[in-house]
Amino acid sequence: MDVVLGNLPTIFALIATGVFAGLLAGLLAGLLGVGGGIVIVPVLYFLFQSFGISAQSAMLIATATSLATIIPTSLSSIKSHHNKGNVDFNLLKAWGAFIFIGVIIGSLLVTQYGGQWLSALFGGIAILSALNMLLRTNKTSVAESLPGKMGQRVMASGIGFFSAMVGIGGGTFSVPILTAYSYNAHKAVGTAAGIGLIISLPAATMMLLLGTTPKDAPFGTYGLVNLLGFICIVPLTVFFAPMGAKLANIMDANLLKKVFSVVLLITGLRMLAQLFM
Repeated sequence: MDVVLGNLPTIFALIATGVFAGLLAGLLAGLLGVGGGIVIVPVLYFLFQSFGISAQSAMLIATATSLATIIPTSLSSIKSHHNKGNVDFNLLKAWGAFIFIGVIIGSLLVTQYGGQWLSALFGGIAILSALNMLLRTNKTSVAESLPGKMGQRVMASGIGFFSAMVGIGGGTFSVPILTAYSYNAHKAVGTAAGIGLIISLPAATMMLLLGTTPKDAPFGTYGLVNLLGFICIVPLTVFFAPMGAKLANIMDANLLKKVFSVVLLITGLRMLAQLFM
């Protein structure tokens, strides 16, 4: 009991994070097919630092905890999209093994050599994602169909590799990549939920079991996963995400897209700037 009372500020902060991330994740899923990882990672990264945790430890724990939260939310999302016929299981079967290989390599790099370079990587990905949303139109495509087997295998491995290293579910990469190759946008969003599960389950498990808990880690951290954060965030994300998705249907989609892109751009720049301050 004393341990819980002593960590009430941390618990309340994580609950507030769950509400914020859940609403925003729902908005992003409804508008862009981008999951909560792109939100949860930077929020936890800066939140943990406010508790006096080093930037390096904060990034490692934020990455692993984000991946853990994606597991239950992706399961719920897969069911929802499958009911609408928007999950391409044939693509998941073709890509699954190569996504998994990328995840294993990326997760090993994080658990063995994690450091502030992860912040730089996430910051760079956040900036590129923001620019993609700001500048790319729905009519933009690079080809009429997906490339051959080898090209798709490289894509799948890359999605797994980079997503595992920065704590996101893959939608940030897979949706723009698939739609750039004239893939149906609704199926891209639904299939991204399946990709998220293939990424998050092995990655979070490896970081929980193989990661070395930093000495300055916040209360409730095992391996690299903050289980307290997981417990606080997941129920609220599951509860608020449908509300966020409904909100997305009644709000100005273009305005929301631009606002989030600018916020994401600023977040990425701030994370990069912190490395040189």
